[in-house]
Amino acid sequence: MLNEEIQMPMMLLNIFQSELPITDPVLKFLIILIIILFAPLLLNKLRIPHLLGLIIAGAFIGPFGFNLMERDSSIILSGTAGLLYIMFLAGLEIDLHDFKKNSRKSFVFGMYTFLVPMTLGIVAGIWVLGFSWLTSILLASMFASHTLIAYPIISKLGITKNRSVSIAVGGTLITDTLALLVLAVVVASVQGEVNSAFWWSLFFRLLLFGLIVMYVFPIIGKWFFMHYEDNVGQYVFVLVLVYAGAVLAELAGVEAIIGAFLTGLALNSLIPGTSPLMNRIEFVGNAIFIPFFLIGVGMLIDFRAFYEDIETLKVAAVMIVVATGAKFIAAWLTQKSFRMSVDERRIIFGLSNAQAAATLAAVLVGYNIILGYGDAGEPIRLLNDSVLNGTVLMILFTCTVATFETQKGAKNIALSELDTIQEAGKEVKERILVPVSNPENVDQLIAIADTLSSKKTSEGLFLLHVMNNQLERLEKDPGLQSLVSKAEKKASLLDTHITSLLRYDLNITNGISSVVKEQKITDLILGFHSRKEESDSFTGHLIEGVLSKCDTTTFVVKTEKAAVGAYKRHRIIVPENAENELGFLFWLLKLWNISRNTGSELEFYASNSTLKVIKSIQEKHPVNAQFREFAGWEYLPTLLTTLQADDNLIVVMSRRDKPSFHPYMNKIPYLLGTALTDKNFILLYPMQAGIEDAMQIDLKDPTFMEPIEKLGVLRKKLVVGVKKIRERLK
Repeated sequence: MLNEEIQMPMMLLNIFQSELPITDPVLKFLIILIIILFAPLLLNKLRIPHLLGLIIAGAFIGPFGFNLMERDSSIILSGTAGLLYIMFLAGLEIDLHDFKKNSRKSFVFGMYTFLVPMTLGIVAGIWVLGFSWLTSILLASMFASHTLIAYPIISKLGITKNRSVSIAVGGTLITDTLALLVLAVVVASVQGEVNSAFWWSLFFRLLLFGLIVMYVFPIIGKWFFMHYEDNVGQYVFVLVLVYAGAVLAELAGVEAIIGAFLTGLALNSLIPGTSPLMNRIEFVGNAIFIPFFLIGVGMLIDFRAFYEDIETLKVAAVMIVVATGAKFIAAWLTQKSFRMSVDERRIIFGLSNAQAAATLAAVLVGYNIILGYGDAGEPIRLLNDSVLNGTVLMILFTCTVATFETQKGAKNIALSELDTIQEAGKEVKERILVPVSNPENVDQLIAIADTLSSKKTSEGLFLLHVMNNQLERLEKDPGLQSLVSKAEKKASLLDTHITSLLRYDLNITNGISSVVKEQKITDLILGFHSRKEESDSFTGHLIEGVLSKCDTTTFVVKTEKAAVGAYKRHRIIVPENAENELGFLFWLLKLWNISRNTGSELEFYASNSTLKVIKSIQEKHPVNAQFREFAGWEYLPTLLTTLQADDNLIVVMSRRDKPSFHPYMNKIPYLLGTALTDKNFILLYPMQAGIEDAMQIDLKDPTFMEPIEKLGVLRKKLVVGVKKIRERLK
């Protein structure tokens, strides 16, 4: 026992007394984990962004710092994975509707941020540094490219859907592709291979690469996600596609980061932003892969270059001034061209200023190209030692500026969005209730609830199980016994607050309606009751009873294996006069959330008067939406035959004696239940104010008016609805 107590400290002492750099893999991994944990915490107190903190930490432990460890193959491998992860997340999190909407602006910015650095870089290379034309062109291409190293800041602050982010990310794809093509052409020029065969080969390789990633990957991904629900398997599958896209990009003649970004775009519509898979992707990337990349970048920094080599300092100074100045000019031109705010310019400049991945690739390729040998036998390189060392200093400076600028702009935009909400009044706190009773559809109901959720105003998800006379059955049936725990586990994967409720009531309808009133539930999610014949109780006695006693917005959902996030289009049937009902704005906001959270398209079928109102809202609060005139309820069976595999049907219903009610609605549940046996659909019942609520409505109450302000609808429409209710009360 005594020997063991002596041996342990001796083993630790031997480890720390070993020669540097450390080679023990366990100790190396421990040190990196400690840095990932504590470096951001310590530097955040000095108001230094955590990304920059990891880079600085990497510089101190690297071969040019305290030499604790080398930048060996394990660090390079992890760093490469982190870089691909950043680009993949950028493509995965971008709002495709905004991306398409801002495609022209992205192209303009992409050309600005490519042409300005290329022009200034060539001029500086030839007339300031005295380099050759070929060297100057390659040097300028390094300035033109950039890395989205500050993107995690944007993601953390939740402003990935801001137009400046879409413009910057789209411009990154353009300028990096062009810069890397310049690199390929320069290398081919040195080797004497630039001819028509080279250009045709490059064109066909890039075309084939783009077609495979953007068209084949989504087909494979959709098939896999629909047939395999294993959490680990889905995550590993995503990684396989990311690296497959990266390999295809390299085979096509461009850098792997282009392939990772396009893979993110290809899977964008298949991985909703609120899904458990998305949470796992972000968690692992932010916890492991991305920090490894940043630490690896820091290991490249050689502080000795600041005082040992004057030529390096001169080259580095020129590179820093040209790279930073050119990127700022490009961001400023974009701001002025599209009348953007100063904070939006900060984000564009911050995201585009950091030099890392493509820059390193270009400088290493240029450094390894030997043009000849001098009198003393020293190699004459396309890019010399001064450029190589100057590049490292440029990376340090640009990453520092990029993180500070991005953080400042992103914080200001995030705070301005919060101020806008607060100025409109108190938030209408969202409280979604999901009664759970069927183990087969509980996962789908919770996923749909999360898709409908407004994250900024949500107070979480409420799970309810009502017990009547099933107590004895519950004790004997392990399936029922684990129902609530299964629901909690599914909800926890969505990274949302969960409140589990268990109520004992002989009448399940009363149990649900009581909880709705007690917990001030805003939205209710119910599973569809399948029937074999048409009857007066067209949705089942339970659902009909709940609808008669609950005035909250209610979604009756028929679920299949395909998740709501897997659908590319949601066809929405809206009855005539729906805009005159009190709950119109509330359910419309939920449909807006579906598009925002999944990136899918909303296709509205309604009368011209109703479409006009929805279009006016869409213009002020854009989502990916299309509008079609609905010929009438008798047209519904024909419309059902046109539904495709990627379509989800949503039918807006109404209670009896309400403005938009139509007798045909009695037949709809039976019609959909028999016609759409293998598809999802949702019956949406708008919120209705009860007698007490109608009498107490105050149009000046900000709690009630907040959704109206959000959707940009004139107050007079609500006034008309309230007047109608009061007239009926009289």
